[in-house]
Amino acid sequence: MGMAAPTYWTAEMVRQLPDDGNRYEVVYGELLVTPAPRLDHQLLVSRLAVAIANYLEHEPVGVMLTSPDVFVIPLGEARTGDWSKLRSLLVVAEVLSPTTARADRFTKRRRYQEARVPLYWVVEGADQQVEVWTPDAEFPTVERERLVWRPAGARQGFTLELAELFRPV
Repeated sequence: MGMAAPTYWTAEMVRQLPDDGNRYEVVYGELLVTPAPRLDHQLLVSRLAVAIANYLEHEPVGVMLTSPDVFVIPLGEARTGDWSKLRSLLVVAEVLSPTTARADRFTKRRRYQEARVPLYWVVEGADQQVEVWTPDAEFPTVERERLVWRPAGARQGFTLELAELFRPV
């Protein structure tokens, strides 16, 4: 008895799945399925999203989106209004949860590094720290004080104090 060949998932296949409360992502053809995010996860995502969106109001170098984590795409690509024309990311922030930690730290991180995403932030709510990955890094820089992002074309950089991100509700 032979083993069945693994399914290579595409974005189109994922779009056909039922809306069952789970989060579906495809990375390297692998289907990643995680339950709906917890409250503390969404709180961190919301705080990051608001901080980045406020920054982009004054420094319009890109457009911030969530899915449910946070990423910024270049303004020119966002203006096409077409997902298929999005080719680059300026920064990605993933908030860890027990069900996504492996994929976020390894599978997705490698994919973002290969795609030359300038900054990949892995937010650890439990430890109140952020791993900062760059395309050529073999190991992350661990930030416990603040996040800094200096996108090309911006007059001022983005700074977020981690005490503000991780403050209690």
